[in-house]
Amino acid sequence: MTQPGSVGIVAPQRARFTEPLPLRSGGRLDEYELVYETYGQLNAARDNAVLVCHALSGSHHVAGTYADQPDNLGWWDNLIGPGKPLDTRKFFVIGVNNLGGCHGSSGPSALNPATGRRWGADFPFVTVEDWVDAQARLMDQLGIERLAAVVGGSLGGMQALSWTLQYPERVRHAAVIASAPKLSAQNIAFNEVARQAILTDPDFHSGHYYDHGVVPARGLKLARMVGHITYLSDDSMGEKFGRSLRHGKAVYSYDVEFEIESYLRYQGDKFAGFFDANTYLLTTKALDYYDPAFAHGGDLAQALAVASARFLVVSFTTDWRFAPERSREIVYALLHNQRAVSYAEIDCPAGHDSFLLDDPRYHGVLGAWFDRIEVR
Repeated sequence: MTQPGSVGIVAPQRARFTEPLPLRSGGRLDEYELVYETYGQLNAARDNAVLVCHALSGSHHVAGTYADQPDNLGWWDNLIGPGKPLDTRKFFVIGVNNLGGCHGSSGPSALNPATGRRWGADFPFVTVEDWVDAQARLMDQLGIERLAAVVGGSLGGMQALSWTLQYPERVRHAAVIASAPKLSAQNIAFNEVARQAILTDPDFHSGHYYDHGVVPARGLKLARMVGHITYLSDDSMGEKFGRSLRHGKAVYSYDVEFEIESYLRYQGDKFAGFFDANTYLLTTKALDYYDPAFAHGGDLAQALAVASARFLVVSFTTDWRFAPERSREIVYALLHNQRAVSYAEIDCPAGHDSFLLDDPRYHGVLGAWFDRIEVR
């Protein structure tokens, strides 16, 4: 039985594209597929569509459950549905698995139509801007000329911001949550450590591990453990795990002793069981490359001058990976251009992962903002 406020049972859809997509890396995809889900109904005016962009480990499965997987709840289900902040009685919500992903869209684990074998390391580099271009083509296929809003957290927030720069005439509102206009050197460093864990795994086989019938699980597990540490705050880890010992005392071994060690290993094992290592490499590189101000001599205000959407920017006090000051950089650049922007800094103890949680103040801000978006 579905829960009150749930969009209920959903099913993924698939869109195929045969017009070549040029990529920022200089490569191109001659043909590709995108997997997506929709919730709610597109109205007659076609002006109530909201695109939700996912973060590193996210997918198109944003809300609801599957008939054959009742426990597989969409990653932002607490936000999307009838009566929720992003209300599907008012909006037509779209979630898309990005190019290079491992949840059905064309990516390294998919078949290369030119060879009939899995792409592996031959899948071209993709950027945030490439994802937005592909999403825009999907909107064309769905008959949506202009989005009521684009919303995303973390890497999804970068996509929302990029939409307002690449297609300013096609976006009325944009919500950029727990994000940044570019990664800091420290963030790039964390990503590189995670990539090296995968690249040096003996089962990686230069990215063609599919042909060998293996998975670089050890490297992917370590990459996730490193990443997961950065998603949590020190306070949240301390409150949840502290220095608790599994055996009540030190046993002086390299096996799991502290509860936090057990938690990280569990998260790493779980992630390695469903995520693709090549997708992880591609996605972290897309994060590293994103920097809309680069083409403007580092001037973010100049880069954002083309944006015409009304913005909501949200940050969280304990998010040290995408700290509030990074969100304020976006706000200041928008204000410099006299753009309409609302900013909320939410006091939440959970760190970067706060954007996924059901915090009443956070959801209150989002609900009020979505309420003000007019549709016919």
